[in-house]
Amino acid sequence: MGLGRWTIEVVVLTTVFSSLLPVRADEHDHKYTDKEEVVLWMNTVGPYHNRQETYKYFSLPFCVGTKKTISHYHETLGEALQGVELEFSGLDITFKDEVMQATYCDIELDKPKRDAFVYAIKNHYWYQMYIDDLPIWGIVGEADENGEDYYLWTYKKLEIGHNGNRIVDVNLTSEGKVKLVPNTRIPMSYSVKWKKSDVKFEDRFDKYLDPSFFQHRIHWFSIFNSFMMVIFLVGLVSMILMRTLRKDYARYSKEEEMDDMDRDLGDEYGWKQVHGDVFRPSSHPLIFSSLIGSGCQIFSVSFIVIILAMIEDLYTERGSMLSTAIFVYAATSPVNGYFGGSLYAKQGGRRWIKQMFIGAFLIPAMVCGTAFFINFIAMYYHASRAIPFGTMVAVCCICFFVILPLNLVGTILGRNLSGQPNFPCRVNAVPRPIPEKKWFMEPAVIVCLGGILPFGSIFIEMYFIFTSFWAYKIYYVYGFMMLVLVILCIVTVCVTIVCTYFLLNAEDYRWQWTSFLSAASTAVYVYMYSFYYYFFKTKMYGLFQTSFYFGYMAVFSTALGIMCGDRGLHGTSAFVRKIYTNVKID
Repeated sequence: MGLGRWTIEVVVLTTVFSSLLPVRADEHDHKYTDKEEVVLWMNTVGPYHNRQETYKYFSLPFCVGTKKTISHYHETLGEALQGVELEFSGLDITFKDEVMQATYCDIELDKPKRDAFVYAIKNHYWYQMYIDDLPIWGIVGEADENGEDYYLWTYKKLEIGHNGNRIVDVNLTSEGKVKLVPNTRIPMSYSVKWKKSDVKFEDRFDKYLDPSFFQHRIHWFSIFNSFMMVIFLVGLVSMILMRTLRKDYARYSKEEEMDDMDRDLGDEYGWKQVHGDVFRPSSHPLIFSSLIGSGCQIFSVSFIVIILAMIEDLYTERGSMLSTAIFVYAATSPVNGYFGGSLYAKQGGRRWIKQMFIGAFLIPAMVCGTAFFINFIAMYYHASRAIPFGTMVAVCCICFFVILPLNLVGTILGRNLSGQPNFPCRVNAVPRPIPEKKWFMEPAVIVCLGGILPFGSIFIEMYFIFTSFWAYKIYYVYGFMMLVLVILCIVTVCVTIVCTYFLLNAEDYRWQWTSFLSAASTAVYVYMYSFYYYFFKTKMYGLFQTSFYFGYMAVFSTALGIMCGDRGLHGTSAFVRKIYTNVKID
């Protein structure tokens, strides 16, 4: 019985991880022989201004070619989550064989079919196809100037470039405009022209990139501006803190030489006075530790995926970026358990199994909950974005059979290797009363202001990232993204250190949540910017696209906030430990 159960689990894990790997429709490494079949896959159709609102190509009453249907494309997990719906077109295309204009099917246009095409034309529908993994786009039809008559493009003119035995370029020209009249027969035709091309196979995706957009001067200027901000901020923080701390150390050293009477009459204030409470466990340590562990994991995933994207050009394979992110997230689960479990142990937490479960499922529950809600709307619209049941099962298997066990391993290691509190100061049994202070030193105000500078350092890059995801741009400048990630971390750490120093100087020892939330507040500004982008930079409309946009922007902003909060807390923890280690405490 045990062996059978083990075998079943191995089969499940093998199936799940194989679905994460890029799987191509062809199995010959993009190499063809003369007269070998070249498959034209029909993907999706949808409104131009709503990129995520997509439907199966044959959800419109297009007809299928006469060639024998081949098996459906077996997409990867990333493709399934992104709504890829590849279906065979039925067109007869063979390598290097030209096809003169030929009719491949007829559309019997009754009134319901005409209404479907008219609706698609009114909403600027266009469709996507693939030949040898190269995307092709075409418009469904167009209306006349008065908007009274509607025309369908019926002739697909394909021009395919080849370099040796590989396809390196595909172009589509839509011709044959036919007026939509009910109860008529509309012939659909195609032609194929082959031409030699000097484009190298590894450069065939360059035509889909937009260097003039991503490498514009404003992009370089934003990176330079953020870099100068980092230099200025690090220098300013270092100068202020070193000079101020030097004075504090001198004052505290002088106090050590005083007798008890002089010390009592002296003006005691500042961060030294809370040395007995500064390392007190944070409030709600279970959720706090889970957030820190999740933030470490998100940072690790972001760093690794960006490196892989810089090396492998993941944008050239459908769904490979998402599949890679899921695989890396699952593989880095021990990071979550290690940092979350060790922090929870240091803070005296005893319900470590509960903490491990919360840490393991915090991000997956947030993402899956949002996707589940949007999935209902996608199912109502019959959109291809509706996640299939099999994909849901695969995601659940990843959570329970991969993420949870690896998180458990990380938690055990974290508790045993670095779970013992080793603070430089003893923690008082009774908490010290927090004195009154000026309004701008309150933690709530510090939290609200803490995210402004980090958001300013990534403001321009957010525009390019938003445009690549919500508009028709392929993001490929991952070197810029890596620089922005490093700059964001440095700025976040510097800002939270300054905020924490001011808070401790006001004798308020509630620095742990304050440093986390002040750094995490960057996400609030990002989400506010997403509203501006939606209403002023896009032409999106409809319930589906609106819920999709704001739902997943909330997920993105929350994940970014958790990552920034974790970076801010780790930088501040090192700072706090350093200053209290260098002070003599009675």
